[in-house]
Amino acid sequence: FCFSYRFLLLLLHILRAVIALEEKIIVSKLGGNATLSCIYRGTELHLKNLRVYWQIADDQEECSVVHALISGQDNESEQCIHFKNRTQLFWDRLENGDFSLLLLNVSQSDEHKYKCVVLQKTEYTKVIHQAEVVLSLAASYSQPILYGPIKTSDSAGEEVTFNCKSGNGYPEPNLYWINKTDNSHLHPSKLDITLHTDGTYSVFSTLKVKATSNMQIECSIENKILQENLSANYTQQKQSNGSSTESHKDLEKNGRGAQAAGVVSMVILIGLLVVLTCWLWRRRSSRLVSH
Repeated sequence: FCFSYRFLLLLLHILRAVIALEEKIIVSKLGGNATLSCIYRGTELHLKNLRVYWQIADDQEECSVVHALISGQDNESEQCIHFKNRTQLFWDRLENGDFSLLLLNVSQSDEHKYKCVVLQKTEYTKVIHQAEVVLSLAASYSQPILYGPIKTSDSAGEEVTFNCKSGNGYPEPNLYWINKTDNSHLHPSKLDITLHTDGTYSVFSTLKVKATSNMQIECSIENKILQENLSANYTQQKQSNGSSTESHKDLEKNGRGAQAAGVVSMVILIGLLVVLTCWLWRRRSSRLVSH
């Protein structure tokens, strides 16, 4: 009976620890700062009696210590080199139980599951709080650029080519070609995803289809982490080109009008100068005759 009672107490202790363990997912932009949350909502705390450890929880590397606080002081003796000068606690929040960690200038190598462990030393050292945070990184892709064929009246039935590109994003994107007349997905003829030295990706895709009289093609770039969908539309592109052509014509027309107005102003100015010259000459002649 005694053994069963102890086993039950141990089981309850384990269940309590599991229930207390929080897990959150944090999404941060590449090159930005990320706050890893760890908040204890319990009794009053004294920093001198606390030990706070932030560590990597999903890797079995030689070094897993991200940040350590011992007796109210940062301890860098066991901190991984990768995190040196890149981690900060919020000192004005510690006594209120906020042990969140600020991670600076995040990169792909920081994508991990992190664990926060808070220990309190009274009569003996015990774990009073734990939290896990999964850090996911992301970067928005640029607005996709869609190149399509110039539509002509006799192009129906011919094979035409569309190209779509976007870049500076993370992680790898999903690219979709969509026939907007019926919202069906089209299979690309080519899809290239390139990883750059800064860790971001660019994507380039080609679509070849038979031309129709009412072609409406869309290229869509999806970033699942940021839940972003950016698209470019073929018909909108044509309208945009038409608008720019009209604007060019208007500018050309306005330019010609301004040139004509300048010529008229010059003629009027010359006429005034001639009249003024004649008046001055006559006035001078009349003075000579009077003398």
